[in-house]
Amino acid sequence: MLIEFTVGNYRSFKEPVTLSMVAANLVSQDKSVDENNVFAVDEKLSLLKSAAIYGANASGKSNLAKALNFMVWFMVNSSRETQSTDAIGVEPFLLSTETESQPSFFELVFLIEGQKYRYGFEATSERVVAEWLYTVPKLRETNLFNRDLTHIKSSKVLQASGIEPRTRPNALFLSVCAQFNVAIVEKILAWLTKNLQVTSSFDKSADLDRTISKLKSNLFREKIVQLFKNLDLSITDIKVTAHGIDERYGSEEDFLKKFTLVHTIHKRFDKANNSSDVNLLLEFHESEGTRKIFALSGTLVDVLAEGSILVIDELDAKLHPLITRSIIELFHKPKNNPNNAQLVFMTHDTNLLSNKIFRRDQIWFTEKDRYGATALYSLAEYNIRNDASFESDYIKGKYGAVPYIGDLQFI
Repeated sequence: MLIEFTVGNYRSFKEPVTLSMVAANLVSQDKSVDENNVFAVDEKLSLLKSAAIYGANASGKSNLAKALNFMVWFMVNSSRETQSTDAIGVEPFLLSTETESQPSFFELVFLIEGQKYRYGFEATSERVVAEWLYTVPKLRETNLFNRDLTHIKSSKVLQASGIEPRTRPNALFLSVCAQFNVAIVEKILAWLTKNLQVTSSFDKSADLDRTISKLKSNLFREKIVQLFKNLDLSITDIKVTAHGIDERYGSEEDFLKKFTLVHTIHKRFDKANNSSDVNLLLEFHESEGTRKIFALSGTLVDVLAEGSILVIDELDAKLHPLITRSIIELFHKPKNNPNNAQLVFMTHDTNLLSNKIFRRDQIWFTEKDRYGATALYSLAEYNIRNDASFESDYIKGKYGAVPYIGDLQFI
């Protein structure tokens, strides 16, 4: 379960931005929102099932998803898929002379099987500057390892002695530990790989592969087809076929990725209103919105079944507002989300800004200051009534995070 994600240029005039999934001490006007949108981890910690991030274009919303995606990839792959001469894929804040040479800062706080971890690192394009891993077995944090420019110190609990010298400057010690089968680290990276999905409306290939893979399971296939039926897309069934197998294309898995065709089944009627099935090709005959729903459907059913975390950039793009709302409600309703999966999404859909859908601590805003730096803040920071019109007040600019459009008459 995700607790917090922090990213930024740490040693700069701007603090890093932090997205927190910790539920604030709020009481909504609609009590069902509190009951459905929050779940208790223990007596002291309750987490949110979803977070919606609003902001003007170019305010930094998508960068949060990109930063999280990079962080997870670097944690898993930096020791095995990079060479000693490879640059690290970080980008400093380039709009300030104070930060253009400073390292980028990343930190995740998360729960695995009830155990809390805090992991992070700082890096430039040349090297990892700092790295740390803490756990909270009881009340106080316990350091599992700490790294500065030239030194790595690990605790006996980690059982990673002797691995420190094998860590390259441009690789994470965490990733190296996984290569040497350090149990705690293996558990963390296995959890990340399985339970944290970051997706974007601009890159649907991984989502498509996941949905096609899920369609091989009768249980997941039934859920995906039912999802299409319930969203009123006029699709009664989905079939996946492969064509033209050629041994030159390698394994069956490689072949399927290249030559899989997805068919959507619709009803066709004659003059007497008798119906028969007709097969259409998803890629050529369906709208972009339908194709997006198909790409997301496998991830949705998987995340809800496993109680995982899904981060979607531009969830509302190409989707009707009622469909977007229905997807969010999948996470809020306990019947659909018994394992407390979490959804974080970036959006411009102000129809969702309602106290009937979200608590104030679930609504976040990104806004750039006069120097181009992004600030991230929650609606819970505002002293407003629970029955306030979130959408109307946001459009009026009461919360910031909207574009201030100049006179366009010159066009």
